[in-house]
Amino acid sequence: MSETTATAPRPAPLTPDICVIGAGAAGLSLATAAAAFRVPVVLVEHGSMGGSHPNAGDISARALGAAGARAQAVREAGRFGISAGASQVNDVQVNDVQVNYARVHDHVQRVVAATARNDSAERLAALGVHLIRSEARFISRSTVMAGDQAIKARRFVIATGSRPSAPPLPGLDAVPFLTSESLFSVTRRPERLLVLGGGSTGVELAQTMARLGSTVSIVEAGHLLPHADPEAALILRRALLRDGITLHERARVLRAETVKGGIRLVLAGPDGEADHKLDGTHLLVATGRSPNIEALDLELGGINSDIGGVIVDKGLRTGNRRVFAIGDCASGAAGGPHSSHAAHDQAGLVLRNALFRLPVRTNATAIPHVTYCHPELASVGLSEVEARKRSNAITILRWPYAENDRAQAEHETDGFVKLVADRRGRVLGATIVGTGAGELIAPWCIAVRKGLTVQDMAGLALPYPTFSEASKRAAMSFYAPLAAKPGIRRLIGFLSRFG
Repeated sequence: MSETTATAPRPAPLTPDICVIGAGAAGLSLATAAAAFRVPVVLVEHGSMGGSHPNAGDISARALGAAGARAQAVREAGRFGISAGASQVNDVQVNDVQVNYARVHDHVQRVVAATARNDSAERLAALGVHLIRSEARFISRSTVMAGDQAIKARRFVIATGSRPSAPPLPGLDAVPFLTSESLFSVTRRPERLLVLGGGSTGVELAQTMARLGSTVSIVEAGHLLPHADPEAALILRRALLRDGITLHERARVLRAETVKGGIRLVLAGPDGEADHKLDGTHLLVATGRSPNIEALDLELGGINSDIGGVIVDKGLRTGNRRVFAIGDCASGAAGGPHSSHAAHDQAGLVLRNALFRLPVRTNATAIPHVTYCHPELASVGLSEVEARKRSNAITILRWPYAENDRAQAEHETDGFVKLVADRRGRVLGATIVGTGAGELIAPWCIAVRKGLTVQDMAGLALPYPTFSEASKRAAMSFYAPLAAKPGIRRLIGFLSRFG
């Protein structure tokens, strides 16, 4: 007589309106917004809630950067006639500033914990989101499996995000290194930090660590901040040098090695000279990110992908018409600088299409990009270089921070506002480098997206004294050539006779 083993029946398939795969910035934004419309939503996530951005990326970096900014403010207080006394107990004293890195680490973790409450499973359940803690994979064009649970949704949205990636550098796989996520788990300050990568992430973290007392070197294969406006990048380059950071630009790294006391990068010497050895206690690799799509079995879902992620069209749809992809894992027409705010914007577009059948088109040009250094660098729309490639009929308008009264009052005169407009004054793009650039770029995001003109912006009434006046003065400079015309000057002179 044979024995049979009873197996639990597989649960019936779920049939929500929307199934979101991934609970990062993009996925959470979409799932919570859809639930607010009382739409049945299933959210699948096998890792930490919030993904890389809130829990280990953007928020952590801003919190750590805020600590570095406070340390630097103490160092520079003498410019305002203020001095800070220093006494050394158990803390490390750095340039008359005491930095207790363990307490800095605790500050970052408290900030992360405070923001993580918005991403908790309890909050999602209260909103009506059905959360499944499992890994998702497609088994057909219409079905996703999450563990043993089948999901047959009307629409699927892939929002699995990305992770830091390392370059194919000889020896790198044999040495310990930090990433833009693991750096925030370090409780002791790196004494000598080597940063591999001079893009926004590498530059932000390098400056922060230097201000917290680390000796920092940046190694970049090309120029620093290669995608930024060259004039703006030059201002940030000078700021990094003032903070004591050593820059190795256009450097060719031959290999990474483990040495006594830390890590070594071997750089090729210029013009056949001997190789240069760069030693540090820690190595931070900030050379890019890779999409998290390997476990999805996309081909079974009729979905194409490339090295950048899931290929989508301007409407953020994949080759499978019922599947969208948003955020860091999206490629194709969604290409452009990845960020939480880009992910939120894409989530809103997909929601409008999936729920209300409204036609949508993603526009990467209208998404701002910010490098959170001091000074900050923010941009939206076309850069001067990009605009000149499209047309010679453009106007470049600018205003320096040095001509702004608030900047003078706060000794923050490094920077400028640069606007790109067509011959009629329509705003094509804006670049701001200087204190508060990430905030000052906001009205220019509206201008680029809505097709406003510099005349519209010049007509705004802004409070005095504020940094925002620099933006208005840049817009007003559009009229300078007009005011210089003899006919206009004669007209003004004639009208002035009548008071």
